[in-house]
Amino acid sequence: MPGISFELFPPRTREGEVRLERTLERLAPLAPSFVSVTCGAGGGAVTATLDVLRRVEASGVAPVAGHLTCVGRSRGEIDAEIVRYWQAGVRHIVALRGDPPPDAGRFEPHPAGYGGAVELVEAIRALAPFEISVAAYPEPHPDSQSILLDLRVLARKAEAGATRAITQFCFESDAIVRLRDRVAGADIPISVVPGVLLATEFDAVVRMARRCGAGIPAWLQRRFAGLDGDPATRKLVGAIIAAEQVSRLRREGFDAFHFYTLNQGDLAPAVCRLLEGTPVTERSAA
Repeated sequence: MPGISFELFPPRTREGEVRLERTLERLAPLAPSFVSVTCGAGGGAVTATLDVLRRVEASGVAPVAGHLTCVGRSRGEIDAEIVRYWQAGVRHIVALRGDPPPDAGRFEPHPAGYGGAVELVEAIRALAPFEISVAAYPEPHPDSQSILLDLRVLARKAEAGATRAITQFCFESDAIVRLRDRVAGADIPISVVPGVLLATEFDAVVRMARRCGAGIPAWLQRRFAGLDGDPATRKLVGAIIAAEQVSRLRREGFDAFHFYTLNQGDLAPAVCRLLEGTPVTERSAA
């Protein structure tokens, strides 16, 4: 069984709270290496993130990682949030430039803020010895000027102190392999971990892909076609798509995967079973 980790986000409704609790119950037996929790869209303080991180820790699911972005806050405010993470016992940060609010167009740094993820990683490393993960892009980010420039930025993130690069979700596995090979060819000392989306709603996938520049292959649309009113089948299709991608990437030498759960706990156990990796805790309970 490969190493696995999961991403969650802070819920905004009572229904979301209940779904998060159920998701934690489903993820616990899978023994992930860590669980990360995002910040709110367009940045936002880490208060809600810390609340979920504490719940994950209390549940015993896994070690935690808190997301942190550069959006909408000064350096002093962000530094204070880094210190809050450390004081709360969080020892792993996923450091991201962050996406602007939907109505803001392109990313613009706060006048007194950090200009991007490289500066953010440098600030984190200066304040405390966190483990630091960052983002990597198999396909060009909407704000990217070139794949070569993306590689140079990733190299700077590694030089600043990041040790893990989690990829944006990408349904074309060849692009993830090429990214890994570019990183290795450039001797960048950072591990590349594929980010795998556990997708169940095609329209939602399209919206997320537009924001981050991910491509939507024709075969993905065909697989979800005609299933708008059939959520059970959509879940089966989503699990199979994720398991197929992980299987392919394992054959290419990847041994760790980060699943974007969208706070849905049903698909991750199914994917792990499809990968013939039923955890001992689940087998013994059967």
